[in-house]
Amino acid sequence: MKIVFATNNQHKLSEVRATLGEGYEVVTLREVGITEDIPETGATLDENASIKARYVYERTGLNCFADDTGLEVEALGGAPGVHSARYATEGHDFAANNRKLLSELSGVENRRARFRTVISLIRDGVEQQVEGIVDGVIATVESGCEGFGYDPLFIPEGCEVTFAEMTADQKNAISHRGRAVAELVKLLKAE
Repeated sequence: MKIVFATNNQHKLSEVRATLGEGYEVVTLREVGITEDIPETGATLDENASIKARYVYERTGLNCFADDTGLEVEALGGAPGVHSARYATEGHDFAANNRKLLSELSGVENRRARFRTVISLIRDGVEQQVEGIVDGVIATVESGCEGFGYDPLFIPEGCEVTFAEMTADQKNAISHRGRAVAELVKLLKAE
């Protein structure tokens, strides 16, 4: 099955292709001729995932899915949440975002957090949403060089290491995106 993933982020694309496995040809925005940035004007992850999926479907007519992911830190009232990618700057500056998060949590004992991914699937014009959540804590220092974003700071529940210290396969087996994609696969197979 050919399906458009509303991303040009190679990290996300690799994670999703690995999780979906054989039987799915996952193509990017660029591959279907969408080169402009898709507006993310929603107030929630659910809204942004829907906005992106509808944007792609309206322009291509192809079955597609879009995700939005946020890191929700308990002591920060759920922030950065929907603003995770642009927490410190308007760009996707992972290092600046991590510095700001560590600064905000300086001296804070409660470091509980969760990653949440929402996926909107549009198939034959019908939209459905699924989500994946992984609970954990924010480390006091960055550790590891794998992954991207907040991975060097996020220690999943039941683990001793950050996402950035795991192999891609280890992370995908327990990650929020991996869990959301597993739910996506259930939707796709329930045709």
